[in-house]
Amino acid sequence: MSSLAPSSQPAPTKPSLPIDLLPTNLARLVSQAHPALLLAAYYIRFPALVADPVSTLLQSLLPVAVIQIAYAVTCLPAVGAGAKPVAKKVKLNAPKKGGESQVGRKAFTAILSLLLTLFTTLPLFTLQILFGAPLTTHLPHTLLSSAHLALLSLFPLFYVHGTSASKWREIISIYSPIDEVFGGSVGAFIGAWLGAVPIPLDWDREWQAWPITVVTGAYLGYGVGKVVGGWVLKGKRVEFD
Repeated sequence: MSSLAPSSQPAPTKPSLPIDLLPTNLARLVSQAHPALLLAAYYIRFPALVADPVSTLLQSLLPVAVIQIAYAVTCLPAVGAGAKPVAKKVKLNAPKKGGESQVGRKAFTAILSLLLTLFTTLPLFTLQILFGAPLTTHLPHTLLSSAHLALLSLFPLFYVHGTSASKWREIISIYSPIDEVFGGSVGAFIGAWLGAVPIPLDWDREWQAWPITVVTGAYLGYGVGKVVGGWVLKGKRVEFD
């Protein structure tokens, strides 16, 4: 049986903390507008997705990647940003390089996170096959839907957590403290899973074709999970009794 418990409860290992947004008004504004922007863009492209899934999913990859990168850079702390800098003596009137180094770190983290996200597309593709995606047909459809799922659910996680083994053990075991990054990721996977439900139903609708409902569920789940994780359940953990 599962229950939600405060993150302050003792754990076998030192508990990690939920991710906080950057302390700026812009970060708060972009964070709130981000899921609405993604869902609005998806809604506008939905007729094209039904008519030509492969072409539409492929053409949408770059805009979605740009939106995710802009959200991460504007709202989230890049991995390692919480480390305390070493105190140094600086010369009077010396040029300030802190801003440049911060921008460089964010850019490097975003690029590396995007590459890691690209590499996870194949494992997600395999996972979808194992969960019932067509094995001998619709392979481009499955690959592109996996790429969208990776951009939604994994890119922000890579940006804030990097490749920390201990953190990813928490994430995979669903013990990570809930925040909008982890909530969005879980929501995207749950939404994609629930999105597969209408496909076998005998309704004879064009939008029931693979993987339209799965991708739709991933986007809806991501938006809901991000809001719930950031505002309703932030700081809590899912524990299995």
